Amino acid sequence: MALRQTQSLRLLQKLSPQQIQLMKLLQLPTLALEEKIKEELELNPALEEDDNASNDEEELFSNEESEGDTDEGEAEVEDFQEKEVEKIDDKVEMEDYMGDEEIDSYKYEVSNKGADDDSKEFVVVEGPDFHSLLEQQLGLRDLNENEYTIGLYLIGCIDEDGYVRRELELIVDDLAFSYNISTDIPTIENVLKVIQELDPAGVGARNLQECLLIQLERKKEKTKEVLLAVEVIKNMMEDFSRKHYEKITKRLNIDDEDLKDVINEITHLNPRPGSSGNAMTASEVVPDFTIAVVDGKPELSINSRNLPELKISKDYIEMLKEYSRQKDKSSKEASTFIKSKIENAQWFIDALQQRHQTMMVAMHSIMEYQEEYFVTGDESKLKPMILKDIAEKIEMDISTISRVANSKYVQTPYGTFLLKTFFSESMSMESGEEVSSREVKRILKDCVDNEDKKKPLTDDALCDILKVKGYNIARRTVAKYREQLDVPVARLRKEL
Repeated sequence: MALRQTQSLRLLQKLSPQQIQLMKLLQLPTLALEEKIKEELELNPALEEDDNASNDEEELFSNEESEGDTDEGEAEVEDFQEKEVEKIDDKVEMEDYMGDEEIDSYKYEVSNKGADDDSKEFVVVEGPDFHSLLEQQLGLRDLNENEYTIGLYLIGCIDEDGYVRRELELIVDDLAFSYNISTDIPTIENVLKVIQELDPAGVGARNLQECLLIQLERKKEKTKEVLLAVEVIKNMMEDFSRKHYEKITKRLNIDDEDLKDVINEITHLNPRPGSSGNAMTASEVVPDFTIAVVDGKPELSINSRNLPELKISKDYIEMLKEYSRQKDKSSKEASTFIKSKIENAQWFIDALQQRHQTMMVAMHSIMEYQEEYFVTGDESKLKPMILKDIAEKIEMDISTISRVANSKYVQTPYGTFLLKTFFSESMSMESGEEVSSREVKRILKDCVDNEDKKKPLTDDALCDILKVKGYNIARRTVAKYREQLDVPVARLRKEL
């Protein structure tokens, strides 16, 4: 088939770099945004913090014109800016306005990612991590070279929960291929027992049953409750997990009070020993918004940490002026590099400002929509609200509202809540009134909290209670809401 050239006209919709940057920033909560700003300050020397923001609110590359007079130095910079950067168009790629065709982009910027690729960052914490602590303990054990290598490999197989879930047969093969160590399963098991003696108790177990047994056997005081707990976990694990307490009491020949002591002993064990060595399990919650009630009206404010004071470096402006006067190739390359850094910095500042405005508009609309709740704190006043309701009200896309609500917290007089919890589906009562599904969940939670734990309410019983209160919903809907509330089925809620 012969090659030939053809012309075609197509209409394409393409996001500009600014739009992509805004979408990424919009979905970040406050703490993640601060990390992103720190990263940008480190990567872009043309961007810097404005320490005198209160005295100098005018940014050199601001989209909004200042109403006040500028001094002579600023006027000079602005005149130069108009001459040098007037060809910049926000809707085109950077290479389109860099000016010198001889300069390739790879000479002034390293990038092997697409414009819309997500960049995942990880926080580096000082000090040894969980696996390093285990390796330090292993080094104090009396092991030969092969056993120590096997131990290090087993520690590497421990997951975030503290378990070794890989089959021992596969570990034998891995050691043979990777370390040229010929071993067998009994040897692996012996080294694994050494690891199971390390702290925290229960680490290195292959399943939950083994993890609980390790912790029980390491207790110094072998009380009656501990010995019975060992018997229950070792021989009646399935009955215990299914809460078949009658079978357990009958088999152990004990009464309900003794069984309560056994259950209390088991429930105080740690089913995830790996999490106890992780210092990052608890994360700080910083509210992005604050709603206060003043004279019976809710007032909204945004965390100032969402819009830090940033500016373009004046030193880089001066360098751009200096290099632009020179005509040699190296000066043009330097000028192009500086232009790109200044433009990236301004894009970032503009994106932060637009993010701030978008979040304020969206949150203010949510506050108005749920005004009765924010004034009274009564959850029964919550209206059914979906993303589409807010999107239509402020004439934005649903995806934008979704990004605003994602991982954001609002502080109210009644507590700090995840923003997306205020979005809920609508349900019709027998009277025809539309209510929020969150109100139904609250009633379900109250019913479960106040039930007789010896005879917990089934989904059918919960469904009947809701029908009496005027909420005509199906049993499968009750089961769905119960699962969303992380409430187990009635059988697993049973207590003695």
